[in-house]
Amino acid sequence: MNVIETKDITYHYPDGTEALEKVNFKAEKGKIVALLGPNGAGKSTLFLQFNGILRPTTGSIAVDGDLISYEKKNLMKIREKVGIVFQNPDDQLFAPTVLEDVAFGPMNLGLAEEQVEERVNEALKRVGMDGFEKKPPHHLSGGQKKRVAIAGILAMRPQIMVLDEPTSGLDPRGASQILKILYQLNQEGMTIIISTHDVDLVPLYADNVYIISEGKIIKEGSPQEVFGDVKTVRGANLRLPRIAHLMEILEKKDKMPFEKPYPLTIGEARKKILKEFEE
Repeated sequence: MNVIETKDITYHYPDGTEALEKVNFKAEKGKIVALLGPNGAGKSTLFLQFNGILRPTTGSIAVDGDLISYEKKNLMKIREKVGIVFQNPDDQLFAPTVLEDVAFGPMNLGLAEEQVEERVNEALKRVGMDGFEKKPPHHLSGGQKKRVAIAGILAMRPQIMVLDEPTSGLDPRGASQILKILYQLNQEGMTIIISTHDVDLVPLYADNVYIISEGKIIKEGSPQEVFGDVKTVRGANLRLPRIAHLMEILEKKDKMPFEKPYPLTIGEARKKILKEFEE
């Protein structure tokens, strides 16, 4: 079942600039879907359509099979199901303390004080930020801010979490922490949609991949299918994952017998190399 599906959506900014052109995108329930594209490709604009922050100029968006209606009451229900974590957590964190920030969403749902407290405690624990309740968000590191932003969405208990460049600006340890959180949430049944231009993380986590370029979806499929189309990947100003790029060099420059599709992870590369030596 597709929990989010867009059909031929186009979006024009108020000045007439076309940001999206006939985009067809779907996310299957319980999967991790990656949207790959360079800066300015339309990733953020597309994501803001998923819970009604932006309304497409033409086309339609369905959540759980129901078309989004842009009446206030309906949008509230959509935003309970679809939580968006912005690229810059400073755009999302605004309260004086971490506790107040994470509590904001559940309070807006009209929950009792005890329920709000339970959700806040649970969300902060899930992201490893329990004990930071009284800290001002602007005193936190970049990775900590990201985790608090995720906690704020988790406290709403959405079915779908949409994250715009979740590892942007983080060091390797911080990025790894975020990805582990997302992987665990997905293992528990949450649908995860991430945008990124970090091609190395995509084969590790994504079930399905879309490439967006200049507001158009130009490729869709499994990581192997997408990265197997080297011409399209590079035409979108992206690159192959480093492991695949190494195999490509070894095949072309050193005449080693590695054929497409190239392995995308260290584990896949090891198996392929061992197989070649055995033969």
